[in-house]
Amino acid sequence: MKFPFRLEKAPPPSTLRRALLPVRALVATFLAGAIPILAAGANPLTAYYQMAAGSLGDMIAITEVFVRAAPLMLTGLAIAIAFRAKFWNIGAEGQLYAGAILGTLVAVNFSELPFWIHIPFMIVAGMIGGALCALPGILKIKLKVGDVVITLMLNFIMIILTSYLVQNVLKDPFTRWPQSPPITDSATYPILIPFTRFHLGIVIALFVALVVGYGLIEYTALGYEIKAVGSNEIASRLAGINPTALTIKTAIISGSFAGLAGIGEVAGIRHHLIATLSPVPIGYGLTGVVIAVISGLNPLSVVLVAFLFSIIINGSQTMSRLTGVPIFLSEIFQGLALGFSLLFLFLDQYRIRRVR
Repeated sequence: MKFPFRLEKAPPPSTLRRALLPVRALVATFLAGAIPILAAGANPLTAYYQMAAGSLGDMIAITEVFVRAAPLMLTGLAIAIAFRAKFWNIGAEGQLYAGAILGTLVAVNFSELPFWIHIPFMIVAGMIGGALCALPGILKIKLKVGDVVITLMLNFIMIILTSYLVQNVLKDPFTRWPQSPPITDSATYPILIPFTRFHLGIVIALFVALVVGYGLIEYTALGYEIKAVGSNEIASRLAGINPTALTIKTAIISGSFAGLAGIGEVAGIRHHLIATLSPVPIGYGLTGVVIAVISGLNPLSVVLVAFLFSIIINGSQTMSRLTGVPIFLSEIFQGLALGFSLLFLFLDQYRIRRVR
């Protein structure tokens, strides 16, 4: 018996259709998300209203959206740039922790440095940590081991290493809590809006995502090479581009952005290195993968999707408290968003034909 339908290659989607991928995926996510809300006995419109009100209802709530969006922007940008070059970096979570570890070592020490030297020193150290954690992913070139496997496994290694350090080597000698000693004042990100947690790291994340990330992809020779290799590696080789060297450069850039996210959490929010620096069970690194895919690997779309995810995550607490919907609905939303993004990407590349 023959299957009455077949898949065939579709014409390339228009620029507008590609740009609207995040919108299509998120609209489908909210429509599908109404099903578990109804199953919980709540009104979807009321639940979504409470979600928005909990995230955008006052100045404190709005600044908290920025606080949550900053690491999501950086990890999403790290994944987007890596994926554009076909370096399948799933290790932004581990790179975030690696950046936080090296950055904390600099932040805890060197207290004699003025802040205008100490903070850049800490940022550079954190970005180096993230880059070093991403470099093992290039072992696929020589050992033919999948970069997905290597970078994914490094997530668990770095999380366990962080837990070991804060319980032993870096344990606070005064409080004896499983955390590092507090970072020095000269390494703490200043608060930019009084009585909130809106810190300098948020501005840095916005600058990196909007200026550095977008400018790198669209206006530099390296960005051209990244797009060329991502589109057609064989043709890029014939054009004189070395995919191996490009993979190394991409791994360094991607890991450094994720490491910068770890620094922001230590220097702007926690002021200690802790084992649960990234929320569980779905951390900033894995959420960054979802954000990158939904955004179509576009740095500007990464910023917008990161803010929307921040609104969903922060507002889920208010929604759960007032409507009785389980708080883990935000995690269901992330899974739905990723699934619909992949579905629409597939449908943009293939179409279903009936076999006559």
